[in-house]
Amino acid sequence: MPAESVSLAESIALGVIQGATEFLPVSSDGHLAIGAMVFGWQEMPLPFSVLLHAGTFVATLILLRHDVRALLSELVRCVRSPRRLWTETAGKTILAVVVASIPTAVIGFLLKDFVEPWSGNPLVVAGCLVWSAINVGSTRFVKEGEQDALSPSRAFLVGIAQGLAVLPGLSRSGSTIAVAMWLGLRGRAAFSYSFLLSLPAVGGAIALEMKDAHNGSAFFTLPVLVGALTAFGVGVAALLLLRKLVDRGRIWVFALYLVPLAIAVLVVASVAGGAR
Repeated sequence: MPAESVSLAESIALGVIQGATEFLPVSSDGHLAIGAMVFGWQEMPLPFSVLLHAGTFVATLILLRHDVRALLSELVRCVRSPRRLWTETAGKTILAVVVASIPTAVIGFLLKDFVEPWSGNPLVVAGCLVWSAINVGSTRFVKEGEQDALSPSRAFLVGIAQGLAVLPGLSRSGSTIAVAMWLGLRGRAAFSYSFLLSLPAVGGAIALEMKDAHNGSAFFTLPVLVGALTAFGVGVAALLLLRKLVDRGRIWVFALYLVPLAIAVLVVASVAGGAR
């Protein structure tokens, strides 16, 4: 389906879905899988996929601009003095991002093609939505952490959690924030770390998608640009909302949405299967 065939209304709807589900712990892949099962959505045009992700990528950079600037400055210092990676909070965060990215990349590479067909399996999607609900729901019982950065070994565990989020319906942000909080990070630090950790993965994915695009002009059509701007605006709002909920220790409220959604997936799939 060419990008030019997407209407403005559809581009806005796609931008809203991308901006909200990319950040809120409800699984963007899970919602796309549900849309495919219920509405028969086809594969998104590549220019849309690239710029929608670019919109939310820029939203992350803007909201975390102070963290990103501090880490870049610290990275320069760490090049001169590597020991800062173990002694300074910003240096520890840089090391934690690098370490966590390793299992994420390995798991993603090994599982991506294997689990792709599962996006059409209602049992898998519903099960992963419940898994996401358990992740965020568990944060209601975690004590406020005292750490601002994770050790390499604990960061590795967060990287595993992020890698497993390739499963349809398993929220990346919900998994990484919950695991980081259980490993002792303060709520705000877990929020920042989760999305700092997403930047290398998302940035790399955007670069690879752009490499596969053969028609550069398709990126500059009105529907594509409107969709990207919508994803950016909704993404900023979603990040602000999530940060506020994490600060208040109320990220668990998303479990109240995820469990009924999982049940709805099974019911709709059952009805659709019976109607065939």
